[in-house]
Amino acid sequence: FFFFFFPHLCSCVALFCSSKRMAAQRRRYDPTLTEETMNRNMLDMEYAVRGAIASKAVALEQELKKGAKLPFSSVTYCNIGNPQAVGQAPLTFNRQVLAACMCPWLLENETTRAAFPSDVIERAERILRNSNGLGAYSHSKGLLPIRETVARFITERDGHPADPEHVFLTNGASEGVKLLLNMLITGKSDAILVPRPQYPLYSASITLFGGTRVSYPLDEGDKWGINLDDMQEILTDARHRGLNVRALCIINPGNPTGQVLSEENMKAIVQFCARERLLLMADEVYQTNIYAPDKTFVSFKKVVCDLAAQVELVSYHSVSKGMTGECGLRGGYFEVHNLSPPILDQLYKASSVSLCSNVAGQVAVDLMVDPPKPGSPSYELYHKEYQGIFESLKRKATQLMEAFNTMEGVTCNPSEGAMYLFPRVRFPAAAIAAAKQLGQQVDFMYCMQLLCKTGICVVPGSGFGQEAGTFHFRITFLPQEEQFLAMIDRLRSFHAEFVAAYQGGGESKL
Repeated sequence: FFFFFFPHLCSCVALFCSSKRMAAQRRRYDPTLTEETMNRNMLDMEYAVRGAIASKAVALEQELKKGAKLPFSSVTYCNIGNPQAVGQAPLTFNRQVLAACMCPWLLENETTRAAFPSDVIERAERILRNSNGLGAYSHSKGLLPIRETVARFITERDGHPADPEHVFLTNGASEGVKLLLNMLITGKSDAILVPRPQYPLYSASITLFGGTRVSYPLDEGDKWGINLDDMQEILTDARHRGLNVRALCIINPGNPTGQVLSEENMKAIVQFCARERLLLMADEVYQTNIYAPDKTFVSFKKVVCDLAAQVELVSYHSVSKGMTGECGLRGGYFEVHNLSPPILDQLYKASSVSLCSNVAGQVAVDLMVDPPKPGSPSYELYHKEYQGIFESLKRKATQLMEAFNTMEGVTCNPSEGAMYLFPRVRFPAAAIAAAKQLGQQVDFMYCMQLLCKTGICVVPGSGFGQEAGTFHFRITFLPQEEQFLAMIDRLRSFHAEFVAAYQGGGESKL
């Protein structure tokens, strides 16, 4: 009996002890990756466009889907330039070419082939002939025929030649911006001049790569213009503080402010960069979104070439904006000018690490820079759709700006371009005090209450940077016109109620 049961008893005891040890180890186990052990730069990075208010909007939308009764029936996302998410239809020609490239067998069947205009078939077959299809890797810079198309577009736009070997196709413009900032920043002493207010891609990326952001102000009283005397003073001060200021970022047309720079101002900026030996990063993704009748888009590439300047220039464009609005396809490019051959090699090496940008996005870039020409089968429909989107954006920009300027304590510059307005709100002192008690900026509190009471999602100005003592928020004018006036009415009603609720505390002196 003993010899039979003893081994089994020992096994049970050993198993029990082993289980106890494992349980103790599990209790004692400390995770390798925590907020304390992760990259501090990533922890410090902030991106307000998809911050706490946007997260709350998603949560509210989920509540509505579950049948919750809220003061609104849907969430209106005006926090981000994402046109098709709020109803903008894709351009027919672009989607037809993409469909034929994605499913080449559609061109092999007589019935489905007959459904496409001849210029769609011609474009799709050219792309397929010069690639291994949308499912295969391309050259790390992007498909050469598409880079050649981009170079022709730039040459025709600016009147100066562009080299396809200086064009890099990327997953949206953001990828190219981050690539250049990563190359420029070697440590905390490396600094980048960035506008205030600015698109938080720049502040977030500079933080992530361990550099220092030096902000130069945009003058709200001068339609968000750039004052180079102020910029010179800021640059001089930064250098006196031991910073190695390496580049100047310009967003034209502006985000979040919507200003369009004059050519004279651009010339002065290029001369400033030449004198101070600054690389110029030109974010030009809104170059077709220009609504002011007295303004036209001029690229920094044209200005640099007109002046025969030796300024190092990197220019960006994207299919996400303009009338294309294909944010989800993640197509974009950057062109480099006056960069040395060794740096071109390094850019190519860095691009190669990711193998290539997505090929569907590359095709979208081709379609953006080479649309149907007059006389082609797709031209009339393309032109009608394109102009319809443009005129709608132009009307909505004016309607919303005019509405803001009738609201108590609100002033708003017109949007000369891009997709946004950046109104200034002069809050009652009691509202500022209430926000302070909550540990919040008053513009954040205002935007959160706006969302929870109306379903309208916007971004507080503190997420973009703003002059001390001023408060703003950024709002897109992308929702479709059949919903737009109702949205303005909800905004107006909310603002009046908000001001009335805090009016007893007196007006803010800010």
